[in-house]
Amino acid sequence: MELVERLFSEILKKDRSIGAFLSLDIEGALKQREEAERCEGALAGVPLGIKDNIAVKGQPLTCASKMLMGHRASYDATVIERLRKSGAWFVGKTNMDEFAMGGSTENSAFQQTKNPVDLDYVPGGSSGGSAAAVAAGMVPGALGSDTGGSIRQPAAYCGIVGLKPTYGRVSRYGLVAFASSFDQIGPMTQTVEECERLFSVIAGADEKDPTCDGASYQMQKRLADFSMLRVGVVSGIEKMGIAPSILKSYQKLVEEFQDAGAIVEEIDFSLPSEAVSVYYVLSSAEASSNLGRFDGIRYGLKGTGASVEEEMKSSRSAGFGLEVKRRVLFGTHVLSAGYQDQVYKKAQRYRATLKNRMEELFHSHDLFLMPTTPTPAFRLGDHSDDPMGMYLEDAFTVPASLTGIPALSIPYGKSDAGLPIGMQVMAAHGQEEKIFEVVKGLETKNGVFGRRDQDV
Repeated sequence: MELVERLFSEILKKDRSIGAFLSLDIEGALKQREEAERCEGALAGVPLGIKDNIAVKGQPLTCASKMLMGHRASYDATVIERLRKSGAWFVGKTNMDEFAMGGSTENSAFQQTKNPVDLDYVPGGSSGGSAAAVAAGMVPGALGSDTGGSIRQPAAYCGIVGLKPTYGRVSRYGLVAFASSFDQIGPMTQTVEECERLFSVIAGADEKDPTCDGASYQMQKRLADFSMLRVGVVSGIEKMGIAPSILKSYQKLVEEFQDAGAIVEEIDFSLPSEAVSVYYVLSSAEASSNLGRFDGIRYGLKGTGASVEEEMKSSRSAGFGLEVKRRVLFGTHVLSAGYQDQVYKKAQRYRATLKNRMEELFHSHDLFLMPTTPTPAFRLGDHSDDPMGMYLEDAFTVPASLTGIPALSIPYGKSDAGLPIGMQVMAAHGQEEKIFEVVKGLETKNGVFGRRDQDV
């Protein structure tokens, strides 16, 4: 009991200035902890934060939206069931961009989350609350969801480790849908080993999610043979508008692979503008379909009006925030008659082409390296009136999202202003084992990522 009380006392003290949690399960914590301690699983007794779009029975499930204010989950998501069996317990629900739409956690309907490294900066998004909670040491790990970079970008901004798993390797049952062909639940932790351990618990096929047919995961004990490793890097990345500190860190990571004995080759991969545009067309189209269920009639904020149509209009007008409305309207537009062929189907063809291109890349290379973001974290409010500027922060994360491949963001150096920088390690579909094997191999040689004193 004393340990639980001390943990919540520390969280409450730190979270006054950070705002990582939307709710804390103080009342149920002791029972959760007692049940967890009786377990002999891989995460026995470990407290976790859970993004507020993942169902935890009895706890709030609001997606940081007025539309679901006061709503509580009636069941556990599959990942929550697996975490419980492993001995983990849940401190509370973390803040996020509303319905996971955004890259700064400024789009939450309830509160603003700040970056623990510097409170004047955003923590990233949409899993900004989870990233901030881990970075501030409130919890050792958390779950986020990644649609176009929503785990990796906040991990990079806050200086922690975040994994977007292969699409279909982690069950989406119990995750409130944003864009169903992109969404993936993944772990966010302070170290690579902790990330791998959390992933090993939640990975694996689930009959409740027909798209989840991936293999389970075992912790990797074997380290990579770097002399046999072929690594692709982005050719001409210095011309892609990235910050000098990001470029310097990227070059340093490439050198680290070379020094370890890997064969490093430049790949012509001109991607940013096209990939970002395609991602927002497709994800917004899926969002407009998925969010159609929020009509204020079956559940959610109930509007007023003389007809069903007026009630739905009232509910959605009051319940959805600006960014959600923007994406739903855009998605509805690209799916409308006359625009499907011009925009939506063209975007689908680009996605298929990119998938083929990535498959070809991984026929000859084991890994592909890319910065997680083009810049370090930006100041609170910098992109409030500039949605396109916010969207372009996803330039390096959306390729893995469009193609469904796994991507791990690791903390790698700091900017001149002392802000964290993240680097991304990607592998072929279903090859999380390769990523962890190689990254842990680098740590054996040069130290644990996130705990190094790097002059980069």
